[in-house]
Amino acid sequence: MSALTVEDRLLLTDLVHRYAVLVDGWDAAGVAGLFLEDGVLVSPDPPQTLDPVVEHRGRAGVERAIAPITTLGTSVHAITGTVLDVGEAPGTARGRVTCSAHHLTRRGDTWHDVTWVVRYRDDYRRTDEAWRFARRSASLSFLESRTVRAVREGPAFG
Repeated sequence: MSALTVEDRLLLTDLVHRYAVLVDGWDAAGVAGLFLEDGVLVSPDPPQTLDPVVEHRGRAGVERAIAPITTLGTSVHAITGTVLDVGEAPGTARGRVTCSAHHLTRRGDTWHDVTWVVRYRDDYRRTDEAWRFARRSASLSFLESRTVRAVREGPAFG
């Protein structure tokens, strides 16, 4: 196995950050396009479990999984760490990514921020076009809820 090139690292970092930006932009189809045709997104089911337990298969499944983001007032995903390693097969890589995901909703006149501290385990595959997610598995370290004073509503980067 050879090491990841600097270019591969930059492209994989862009993929990870593009995922966050597209989620915050409420672009579920765009997020799904970052996955291989047969890619898998595995999500937790909070507050019942913080472990990755719900599988969403294929781009259509990923799109359905991301679509509920539009029911929020807004969201902000902040990547806090990324570690990338060469995969077991040529043209593959693995990643460990940490993220704080703020999900803002209004209850009456009060805005609430439910923050998920997420740890992603990623498997990536290089295609002729770009690096894509083969599998992205999200577990939560913890959930936090608090009120906030003001919110700019709607999709970010929209």
